[in-house]
Amino acid sequence: MVDMLTRDVAYKFAKFGAVGLSGVVVDFGFTYVCKEWLKIQKYVANAIGFTIAASSNYILNRIWTFHSNNPEIALEYGRFLFISLIGLLINTLVLWLLVSKAKFNFYFAKLLAIGVVTIWNFIINLNYTFAVS
Repeated sequence: MVDMLTRDVAYKFAKFGAVGLSGVVVDFGFTYVCKEWLKIQKYVANAIGFTIAASSNYILNRIWTFHSNNPEIALEYGRFLFISLIGLLINTLVLWLLVSKAKFNFYFAKLLAIGVVTIWNFIINLNYTFAVS
């Protein structure tokens, strides 16, 4: 595993965070439109927003954060989406627990769930999806 305390890793995490912020805008935007305008069930709307954000995040992270030159883009994208799907499960579980059990506001709970999943996504993508062999 990559040493998690290097300056390079900290810089990548900051870039990953910036990309993640753009993903939050995409995620919240699509979730809101799906839930409020299209009246799609809130957890399905959450999955749609999360998936679209994951795809835009892959492109930005490949180019800017990790500078990937992996010619096997489909495999790399598949790995990224697989990690994101696990992240979606974590996101949905945290969201469900906070909304259904702790009675948090849906969007505040979603923000907390995104924070948890950001840490998961960075660590796994750094060491698996974009790991330099």
